Amino acid sequence: MLKKSQILFYPFIIIISIFVILSTLYIEHILLVPACKLCLYQRIPYLISIVICFFGFFFSENKIWLYLLIITFFSSVALSGYHLGIEHNIFNEFSGCTNESFKTTDKIKLLESLNQYLPNCKDVNFRVFGFSLATINFIISIALVIIIIKYFRDEKNVKN
Repeated sequence: MLKKSQILFYPFIIIISIFVILSTLYIEHILLVPACKLCLYQRIPYLISIVICFFGFFFSENKIWLYLLIITFFSSVALSGYHLGIEHNIFNEFSGCTNESFKTTDKIKLLESLNQYLPNCKDVNFRVFGFSLATINFIISIALVIIIIKYFRDEKNVKN
């Protein structure tokens, strides 16, 4: 028989992931705050975690899903940490983060590039309680890694 924590763990991670994705989509499309490339990339671990949690919920006897979740959210910590470092000028922006298209002198190309505008990764266009979204994602990702590792250890101790 499944324990209450086993029943609630994967749905909890799914709910957090869906909330994060819906929040970013709301900010981007309803509030019209453009997302940089790293902001877009930071959504991928949450999408992956939804799929992993789906399988983990139905095949909970296999611990591979917990390992995959840990790896997924460690990658989210790395992505958001890198983005945070760019925002605070610790790291240089990679070429995909800068708007090189504005250096063109051709008017037609310039007008076309305005339709595909993505902000620089170091520019913070939106804050919540003074924190950039990269900072919030970094905090959420670290919290999720800690929660998943704690759950994994608890499951391991129950088996022994």
